[in-house]
Amino acid sequence: MGTMRFESLVERARSAGASDLHLEPGLPAAVRVRGELQLLGEPLGRDELLGAVKQLLEGDAWPAFLERRSADLARTLGGGRCRINVFCTARGVGMAIRFLAPFQATLERLNLHPELRTIARAAHGLVIVSGPTGSGKSSTLAALIEEVNRSERRHVVTIESPIEYTLVPRQAFIRQREVGRDTPSFEQALHDALREDADLLMVGEVRDAETMRLTLSAAETGHLVLTSLHSATVGEALARIVAAFPSEIQSGICAQLADSLVAVICQRLRWWPGPGLRAPECEVLRATTQVRAMVRAGHFFKLSTALETGRDDGCWTFDRYRSWMEARTDWNQPSAPSAAPVPEVSEERPLAPAQGRARQEPPRAPAAARPRPQRPSAPDEPARDDAVVSIDEADEDLDGIIAELDRK
Repeated sequence: MGTMRFESLVERARSAGASDLHLEPGLPAAVRVRGELQLLGEPLGRDELLGAVKQLLEGDAWPAFLERRSADLARTLGGGRCRINVFCTARGVGMAIRFLAPFQATLERLNLHPELRTIARAAHGLVIVSGPTGSGKSSTLAALIEEVNRSERRHVVTIESPIEYTLVPRQAFIRQREVGRDTPSFEQALHDALREDADLLMVGEVRDAETMRLTLSAAETGHLVLTSLHSATVGEALARIVAAFPSEIQSGICAQLADSLVAVICQRLRWWPGPGLRAPECEVLRATTQVRAMVRAGHFFKLSTALETGRDDGCWTFDRYRSWMEARTDWNQPSAPSAAPVPEVSEERPLAPAQGRARQEPPRAPAAARPRPQRPSAPDEPARDDAVVSIDEADEDLDGIIAELDRK
């Protein structure tokens, strides 16, 4: 894929208000707009896409990709910051691009409740931002750090993989470290941070028991630690942390978690028809005396009761938060419309879900003898409800494809 064509796809996806752009050899680009996937443009060539990937992976990143067959990076594309995952598939090398907010994330701009700023102003302890993939956890973390940056002279150290938002120091002194580029691992960066006179640590995501252990230790030793993980509720977020450790030490982890916890924010993106945008709907658990007792005992199933009864302590259920969102009138509109139509509608086709089981195919002919599928004669015609997207086998071994490009 030529550089101009790749940049054009990125710009078109941004102008459509897409949250994600998916590039796969042999298929049209897919964009996610308002939570739904749509196909866009012509099928992408395998060698062209691989060439665009090689241009993104500069320096040592390319040899590392050849070894791991995947890479995470962040770049400024189409006038905004993107988080990019590059990976290998049966068709070749693909990309998943997440478009980050085209502005410095703040609570106001993300349409989050202003009460959340009190969480960022805690002197020490652990703050967890949870939710499913694509729910805006990284943006919320950046917004909480910006609250500190606006008003307090603290030393902020972020540990990310990759760095998604470039934070501009205002009142705070901010250092951002990227795993793989500036430090070999989250564990090493956390060890370092404890010796760097940090006041606030942001750990992009806790993925294993060792990172969780060091994160809890940092929260206990006088630091305010912000982190994120995947979960559907606040109770599930805390239960996942404890479950990552061996059963014989889980009671100690519960006690450590209870002592250090400040708050858990669980969020999910929702379409709000009134203002015409997607914004987080949150569940917020504050570490009250009742909540700490439940966490210490490992009774995470009881936290729903604490959410219901903790309104005066700053706790929010999803239902109560939704009512607040529906009643508000001071919405912050993003700079680009989030529901804009995809440009060049004549090339757009809805992505139809595959139905039924894959049929058994006869033995395939060699790649050279196998006819290529013909493109439909009417590209602007919507796909039928029973249409499926077939997945061809790779014509050549991926090792050979990559080796050939690497020689160029």
